[in-house]
Amino acid sequence: MSIHAVSPLFVGRAGELSALERALAGARTGAASTVLVGGEAGVGKTRLVREFADRAGEAMVLVGGCLELGTEGLPFAPFTAVLRGLVRELGRDGVAALVPGGTTRGLARLLPEFGEPDGDGSEARARLFEQLLGLLERLAEDRPVVLVIEDAHWADRSTRDLLSFLVRYQRSGVRLLIVVTYRADELHRTHPLRPLLAELGRVDWVARLELRRLTRREVVEQAASILERDPSGPDMDLIYARSEGNPLFVEALLSESGVGEALPESLRDLLLAGVERLPDDTQELLRVASAGGQRIEHDLLSAVAGRDDVALSNALRPAVAGNVLVVDGEGYSFRHALIREALHDDLLPGEHTRLHTRFAEALERDLSILPVPRGAIELAHHWHAAHDTTWALISAWHAAAAARRSAAYDEQLRMLSRVLELWDHVPDAAERIGVDHVDVLRQTATVAHLAGEYERAIALATAGLAEIDETAEPARAARLLRQRGLTGYDLSRLGHVDDLRRAASLVPADKPSKLRAQVLESLARMLYDDWQERISTAQLAMELGHEVGDANTEAHALISLTWARCQFSDIDAYLDGFAEARRIAATADAHNAMLRGAISESDVLEGAGRHERAAQVARDGIAEAERYGVARTSGTFLSINLAEPLVSLGRWDEALKVIEHALELMPPPPYRASLQGLASDIALARGRVDRAEELFAASRSVLARGRFRDQSVLPHACREVELLVARGRLEEAREAAVRTLREQDLVASPRYAWPLLVTLAQLGGELVTELRSVARRLEAEGDCQEAHRLTFMALTGLSESELGPRSGADSGVGSGAGSAAGLDGASRRLKMWDAAVAAWAGLREPYSEAWTLEGAARAALEAGDRQGAGVRLARARELAEQLGAAPLVERLDAFARRGHVAVADEPAPDGLPLGLTARELEVLRHVAEGHSNRDIAGKLFISVKTVSVHVSNILAKLGVASRGEASAVAHRIRLFADE
Repeated sequence: MSIHAVSPLFVGRAGELSALERALAGARTGAASTVLVGGEAGVGKTRLVREFADRAGEAMVLVGGCLELGTEGLPFAPFTAVLRGLVRELGRDGVAALVPGGTTRGLARLLPEFGEPDGDGSEARARLFEQLLGLLERLAEDRPVVLVIEDAHWADRSTRDLLSFLVRYQRSGVRLLIVVTYRADELHRTHPLRPLLAELGRVDWVARLELRRLTRREVVEQAASILERDPSGPDMDLIYARSEGNPLFVEALLSESGVGEALPESLRDLLLAGVERLPDDTQELLRVASAGGQRIEHDLLSAVAGRDDVALSNALRPAVAGNVLVVDGEGYSFRHALIREALHDDLLPGEHTRLHTRFAEALERDLSILPVPRGAIELAHHWHAAHDTTWALISAWHAAAAARRSAAYDEQLRMLSRVLELWDHVPDAAERIGVDHVDVLRQTATVAHLAGEYERAIALATAGLAEIDETAEPARAARLLRQRGLTGYDLSRLGHVDDLRRAASLVPADKPSKLRAQVLESLARMLYDDWQERISTAQLAMELGHEVGDANTEAHALISLTWARCQFSDIDAYLDGFAEARRIAATADAHNAMLRGAISESDVLEGAGRHERAAQVARDGIAEAERYGVARTSGTFLSINLAEPLVSLGRWDEALKVIEHALELMPPPPYRASLQGLASDIALARGRVDRAEELFAASRSVLARGRFRDQSVLPHACREVELLVARGRLEEAREAAVRTLREQDLVASPRYAWPLLVTLAQLGGELVTELRSVARRLEAEGDCQEAHRLTFMALTGLSESELGPRSGADSGVGSGAGSAAGLDGASRRLKMWDAAVAAWAGLREPYSEAWTLEGAARAALEAGDRQGAGVRLARARELAEQLGAAPLVERLDAFARRGHVAVADEPAPDGLPLGLTARELEVLRHVAEGHSNRDIAGKLFISVKTVSVHVSNILAKLGVASRGEASAVAHRIRLFADE
C-alpha cells in the first residue's frame, strides 16, 4: 500500500509551471494575459494550478470552479464563488467600494448580499459583465490578480459568455492574469466549449498549455515520492503500462498495489477501489453525495441523508482521511470528478430515481440551504432527473425566474424550453404555474431574443400567434407581434415594420395602456422611410408613456421624436428635447434611455457642424456609461460620436487616442468598423496608405456580412474611391464610383451623400454630368451640408441657379457663392472656391479648409492674382502642416513650384516657364500625361473647344507640330518632375 495518497513532490510540470510564472511576471508589469490549460482527466491540471498559486507571492489568487449539473453547468458558478470569497475577505462594503459606478446592483444578480438587482433586459447582462471586469481591474490596482476558472468543460453558456468577455476585454496596463482549465478529452466535436477556445485562441494575449502525460522516468519519481522508497522495476513496468503516465491513475494504482492483490481490471474499478475500502456507512453516504454533484453543501447532504451534523461528520471523516472527499468551504467536493462519476454511474436505476427525489424533497422543504439562484436550479435538475414530470415542469418554471434574476438568459431559456417540452405531459400545467401555453411561448420568445437565439425567438412568437385569435385577444397578439418585430429588426429581416404596425393596430386606441405606448415607441424607432409617420408615432408614444406613468418609454419616444424633427439649420430649437428626455429618464433611473439620448444628441450636433458641442456631449455620455458600468458597450458606441467631431476639428491625434482606447475594449463588430473607418480617414490624409488600406479592409469585412444604413455604407464608399485614387488606380476608382451611384439612393441621405459627391467630383470626366444631376435633386440642410454643396459647386462649375438654393434657414455660412453671377469664368471660379473656403473656416474644419484653399489658389492664379494665390497657398500649407497631412503639403509645394507662386516669405518668381499661361501650363501637364482633350476638359471643367485652343497656343509657343512633340519637350526639360 502507498504511504501518501498523492505525491508530495510535484513531478514533470516544470515547463508548464514556468510558463504560468512568466505570464504572472508579465501581468506584474501590466501585460494582462490569459492562459488556457487543457489536458485529459487526471493529468494534473488542478495540481498545477495549486502549485502555481502557492508560488504566486503577493498576487491575489481568486479561484472559482464550474459545477456540473446533469448535462449543463450552473450559471455563473465560478464567478459567484469568486465573489463570495472576496466578500469573506474584504467584506460586503469593501467589495462595493471597488465596483465601478459605486453601485452593486449588477453584482446582486450573483450574490443576494449586494441587494436587489437592477432592471432586466440586454443592458442588465452587459452591466453585470462590465462591473465584474471593473472589479477585477480595481483589485489589480493594489496588487496583481490571478483569476482561475477551473473545469470550463462544464461551463454553461452564461459562464462561457462572461469568461469570453473578461478575456477579450482585458486591457493592457492592468495587472490581471486569467487562467482557465478544461478537460481536453471531454471536448467532442459538438462540445460548446470548442468554438470558445478557438475564438480565444485568436486573441493576441491568449496562450494555450496542453498538459501531457508523464514519462516513465517521471512516473518513477512520482511513485518514489508517494512510497518514500524506490519502487521495483517490475512494479513500475506494470504501473506505467496500466496508467499510461496519467498521474491520477498512478496514484490509484499505487494505493491498490501490494499485499499480493491483483490490480483492478477497469478504470471504473480502479477509481471505486479506494471507496470500497471505506466503512459501509461511509460508502452509502458517498453514493448519496454523488447524486448531488461534484460539490455538495454540508447542510443539504445532512437533510438528504437524514443525519445530524455530528453523525454526518463522523460518517464522512473516513472519506476525507482516505482522500476521496475534500472539505470545500461549507461543503465537500470529491477529490476528482472521475470518482464522483464512477459512483454515480454505479447507481442502479431505482437508486438513481430515489436519490434525486430525496434531494428534490429536501430542497422543497428548505430552498435556502443553497444560495440563490442555485437552489431553484438544482431543484429543477433533481425533479427532472427523478422523472417526475409534474414537479419537473413546476420547478423548471421557478428556476427560469431565478435564472432571470441572475441575467442568466441561456439557463432561463433552457428552463422555459423544458416547461414547453413537458407541457403536454402535465394535464393541468396552466393551473400549476398560473399561466397558459401562449404566455410561456411569449416569455420564451423574449428570452430567446435576449440570449441571441433570434431564429428560435421568431419561431416561438409565430407559434404563439398561431394559438390565439387576434380579434378575441388583441393585446396578447400585439405582444407577440412586437416581440417578433423587434427580433426581425435585429435579424435585418423584411417584415419587422409590418409586425409592429399590426401590433399597433391591435392594441385598443381608446384606452391608454403601457403596452400601446411600448408598441408605438418600438415602431417609431424603426420608421426610416416615412419621417412624418415616425414623428406622429413617436409623439403619440411619448404622450401615452407620460399618461400611463411609463417614464422609460416616454423618454425613448421623446428622443426618437426630437431626432426625427431635428433640422440642422435650426439645431438650437431642438436641443431642449434631448435635455427633457434625460430629465425624464433620470426620474426612472432609465440609464439606457439616458445613454441613447447622449448618442442621438451628439449625432445631430455633429451633423449640424457643432463639433465642439458634439464632442462634449459624447464625452459626458462616455463618463455616464462608465458610471453605469457599460463603458465597453454603450461607451464604445459613444466613442464613435466623440472621435467623429474630433476628426472634423482636426484634432486627429486626440481622435486616434479615443479610437485606440475604444478598440482595445473589443467593441461589437459594427462599432469596430466605424472606428476603423475614422482611423482610416486620418491615415490616408497623412499619407499612410498601407495603414489606411489595412483599416479599410478590416471594416469592409464587417460591412460585407450584413445590411447597414447609409451612415456606414456611404462613408465606406468614399474611402474606397479615395484609396484607389491614392494608389493611382483611377479607372478602378471611376468604376467604384459608378457602382455606388447605381446601387445607392443618395437623395435619401443628404448628410452622407454630399461628402460622397465631393469625393466623386474630383475624379472628373463624364461622371460629373451624372453627379450634377444627383446634386440638383439633393437638399443641403445645415452648415455642414452647405459647405459640401459649395465645394461641389466649385469643383464642377455648377452655378447657384443651376443647382438651386439650399434648404432650411440661412445661417450665413458660405455666403458669397451666389454673387459670382456675371463675373468672367476665372473670377467666377475664384469666387466659388473662396465661398467654400469661408464655409469650412466657419465650421472650424481645418483639413477641408486647407484643400479648398488649394482650389482657391489655383483659381486665383488662373484669374491672374498671383499674390492672392500665394496668400491662399500659405494658409493652406500652414493648416496641412499642423495636421500632418503630408500628401496635401507635397501637393501644395508642387503647385507653388509649377505655378511660380510665392508662398509666405518666398521671393516672387520670374514668371511662368516657356511663356505659358497658368492654364496652358495646366493643360500641358495633362497632355504630357497622355490625356485626350475630352479628358482634360472633364478634369478642368472647361469645354473641349477651349482645351483645343489652349493646345494650339502651347504648340505655337513651344515651336512644335504635335502633342507628342510637346510632351517630349515637357519631359526633356523635366517641367513636371517635382510632381
